[in-house]
Amino acid sequence: MITLRCVVERITYQNPENGYTVLRAAVRNYKELVTVVGCIPCAAPGEGMTVTGVWTNHPSYGPQFAAESVERRMPETEEEIVSYLSSGILKGIGPATAQRLADRFGADTLAVIEEEPERLQTVKGITARRAMELSAAFRELTGLKRVMEFLARNELPVPLAMQLYRAYGADALPRLREDPYLLTGDAYGVDFSTMDEIALSMGFDGDSPCRVEAALTYELSHNLNNGHVFLPRDKLLSAAAQLISADTDALETALDGLLTRGVIVQEQVANVQACYLLRLYQAETRVARRLLSLRDAPRQTGKNVDRIITEMERQQGIAYAPHQRQAVTLAARSGVLLLTGGPGTGKTTSTRGIVTLLERMGLTVLLLAPTGRAAKRMSELCSREAQTIHRCLGMTFNELTGEVTFKKNEKDLLEADAVIVDEMSMVDLPLMDALLAALKPGCRLVMVGDPDQLPSVGPGNVLGDILRSGSVASVTLTEVFRQAEQSAIIRNAHAVNRGQSPDLKNKQNDFFFLCRRSPDRLVQTVVDLCRTRLPENMGIPAGQIQVLSPTRKGETGTVSLNRALQAALNPPSPGKRQKAWGDMVFRVGDRVMQTKNNYDVIWQKDSGEAGSGIFNGDVGTVEDIDLSGELVTIRFDDRVSVYTADLLGQLDMAYAMTVHKAQGSEYRAVVLVSAPAAPSLLVRGVLYTAITRARELLVMVGDDVIPGQMAENDRRTRRYSGLRRRLKQGGESHGHE
Repeated sequence: MITLRCVVERITYQNPENGYTVLRAAVRNYKELVTVVGCIPCAAPGEGMTVTGVWTNHPSYGPQFAAESVERRMPETEEEIVSYLSSGILKGIGPATAQRLADRFGADTLAVIEEEPERLQTVKGITARRAMELSAAFRELTGLKRVMEFLARNELPVPLAMQLYRAYGADALPRLREDPYLLTGDAYGVDFSTMDEIALSMGFDGDSPCRVEAALTYELSHNLNNGHVFLPRDKLLSAAAQLISADTDALETALDGLLTRGVIVQEQVANVQACYLLRLYQAETRVARRLLSLRDAPRQTGKNVDRIITEMERQQGIAYAPHQRQAVTLAARSGVLLLTGGPGTGKTTSTRGIVTLLERMGLTVLLLAPTGRAAKRMSELCSREAQTIHRCLGMTFNELTGEVTFKKNEKDLLEADAVIVDEMSMVDLPLMDALLAALKPGCRLVMVGDPDQLPSVGPGNVLGDILRSGSVASVTLTEVFRQAEQSAIIRNAHAVNRGQSPDLKNKQNDFFFLCRRSPDRLVQTVVDLCRTRLPENMGIPAGQIQVLSPTRKGETGTVSLNRALQAALNPPSPGKRQKAWGDMVFRVGDRVMQTKNNYDVIWQKDSGEAGSGIFNGDVGTVEDIDLSGELVTIRFDDRVSVYTADLLGQLDMAYAMTVHKAQGSEYRAVVLVSAPAAPSLLVRGVLYTAITRARELLVMVGDDVIPGQMAENDRRTRRYSGLRRRLKQGGESHGHE
């Protein structure tokens, strides 16, 4: 990081909504003005700053200094004060008034405006009322800057200042000093332990009400990452007590207060007092209500369905199996249909039949999937365009609230008569809520998925809950077709699903096991497979081979594997540019993966279409690194993005990835690591999901005992969710406290 001391000369651009600013500044020992960019709200000429960041090279505007932290200094000299006030920072003060104020009060001008506004009346043109208005406006302005100083001093993200300012105005800093834990809320997302350390250093007691309440809401938010929609009251109290070492009475009192104010909602679910964050409670009740409403809505049932299906069979030269025909028929006659089944059972054929039938009925059909990779695969299999749910709904990110919003909603519905969603196991509760909100009354909804796959990363168990509720029409495909049965991949996947160990004898055409109990030998074998053995012996290029491991950690985890694979598949060479970042080195040609949602990254397609947003799990290739090393160009399929150096921390190598990250994707060849890992990862669902990622070839490398142990271990981490119950009870809420 580089630090520059500068004085603002002029403002080139400023976004009043998020504080993003482009300014020109005079920097000591620099002959020319420097362009500084970053979150610097209310910056004005004459203001002094100390900015810390990195140099970047904008493709259109040239060298820029990207500020990551900013320490601000109010103008001190008369010249700086005149420049500052003349900039329009305070409405109603132009150059002439600014000069008169400086002439009258000198270096004390700003202090007088803030603390002694009555003295301003001695300046020509300023009335008593105007003096008070100027003082109030200036105090609000300095309030924002002091919030920024508070954040910078405590090493917190400075852009939070704009969110706080928008929410609380001039009261932002007093509110923050009164309750620093408000930054741990969903809108701001500061980690509880970070904020707790700051608050305790400010003198807050260990049992202060704001600390205890924040611990409770934090535990509910944190457990969304574990898939839970709610927590039982006793588990919530226990987790919060462990987090902050508070006594039970204080926690009970705080929880009752949060319930009274509606921050948390408590409801009886089965035999549990379920505690929800309000937004999750509302999402769950809406999903249940809207699903049942779609199910029950009047619609055209399709009188000639059987005849059309028979005609489709004749034209396509196929004959649907009984369950496949049932699924296609029900899609025409039901408002909501759930189609499930494992590999080789004909889900794709059934889905294509459903699409064709609905289109022949004159309906407008949308094909959707939760991820870009899943949407691409759906497009290829159905020979029609498929989109991600996020893109279809017009996802945007509200920088002021920190929330994801969608342009398509109950006020602007999708123009579709039928929507088919693939890979439903990956759809979490908030995304399902957003999708259902955008469907017009009477729209058909077909959900396709495999309930034995790993559940969604986000909260809820939507597919499983809908299936087990029995509240909507469903068809489960169980027959493995003869052609599919010839695949050892598919046979072994079904064996694992039944709790049996996969067949590890190498008498199969597409499934092989190589026993390597030593971690060193295991890693070396994986490298050899990707570098030479599969490309030379099987004709599968390294770029079409995906290494999977249950875990990131350890000698056989993805971190270690990626280092070895990068060294073998993309070693350094003269003329090949690279960029060091932390423990990683990014090199042109590297396969990389985005590890968090970033709604601001700009991308452009080869067609010229542009947009923003690169999301957790998106995989791309490093296409170029500029000479300065500060700009890295990455291609994500047909989208190209330019990453500044500060964004590289959001990337990971993707030669190897965890099974969880591979959900919704399919690869020509998979090399699967079979080695000891955390017990929670050595379970049937992980092995089943890994095997079903391979399309043509799967090679398992490692300990021959592990696959059997994983197949036998059907332990599924229970997810606390009330959707199944709500659907069974007709979407109603009961026992709301």
